[in-house]
Amino acid sequence: MAFSKKTAITLLRRAHENNRLGHAYLISGPVGSGKRDVAADLASVVNGTEAGDVFSSKAREIFVAEPESKSRRILIEQIRELEHGLQMRALEGRRKVAIIAEADRLQPQAANAFLKTLEEPPSNSLLLLLSSLPEALPDTIMSRCISIPLTPNGEEIEIPERSELVELLRGAARDKSWGLQQAYRLQQGMQSLLNRIKQKIKAENDQALEKEEERYRNATDGAWLEDREEYYKALTESLYIQRRAMLIEVLLEFWSDVLRACTGVRQRNLPEAKKETESLADRFDVPAVLRRIQRLEELRDNLGRNIQEALAFEVAFLEVFAS
Repeated sequence: MAFSKKTAITLLRRAHENNRLGHAYLISGPVGSGKRDVAADLASVVNGTEAGDVFSSKAREIFVAEPESKSRRILIEQIRELEHGLQMRALEGRRKVAIIAEADRLQPQAANAFLKTLEEPPSNSLLLLLSSLPEALPDTIMSRCISIPLTPNGEEIEIPERSELVELLRGAARDKSWGLQQAYRLQQGMQSLLNRIKQKIKAENDQALEKEEERYRNATDGAWLEDREEYYKALTESLYIQRRAMLIEVLLEFWSDVLRACTGVRQRNLPEAKKETESLADRFDVPAVLRRIQRLEELRDNLGRNIQEALAFEVAFLEVFAS
């Protein structure tokens, strides 16, 4: 499963906020996928250096190794210099960060030396490997990193449930009268989409874990497997929350378009639902639309506080779609 640059940054920031950040990540993807941007953002979050300065000489306690020799390889001397920096004590509130750009260009001796750092990372350190060709890295290195593959252009992958929700909303708008039955039908449709998303993410992550087990079984110990199981469990939950937020944004976009139609603004977030949002603008005045938008914003905030999901959606949909 590949992530957009935005999603990858969100997931890593959330892991940091919840004290679940791993000690080593392999950020992979083709040129233009945003590997350096993701690394710079994460380094900035844990180290305090401005993201724009992470790969510059201004960065403090951030150590970067990338191909510099005529052979375009990362040499063992560079790794030793990087490791020396990691052994130094960090300033209060900062985390030491090592970034290996184009990690697939590690010279064999350099790769072996860095493997020891991965196995016994210095305290308060974060190791980031960037690669357009992760398959060229030794299994012993890959198995000790949490993989963050990026989409080719760094953009969000469209999920089919988004367009399905738009169609549900368009169908609801065509009903001349709204009531409890309408609200419950929409809420059940939303819950069905969310359940499908959750099952799909879990199936993809279960498959990814199974592939890792097959590939790295002989390169790691049992503790690694437990760590990976925990990682994929947390990843499943994080991705689900992120996709759920995308669908809630669709609800907000829909009612924002109704508000625009009420006030004569031509712009539309969902042009495919233009006819339906304009019809709702004829039925509801601006205060009524604003109340619905506010209720959806409260739903988003409540879910962020881990309020029981089904109940939160039921209460919100009754207020937004039952009258």
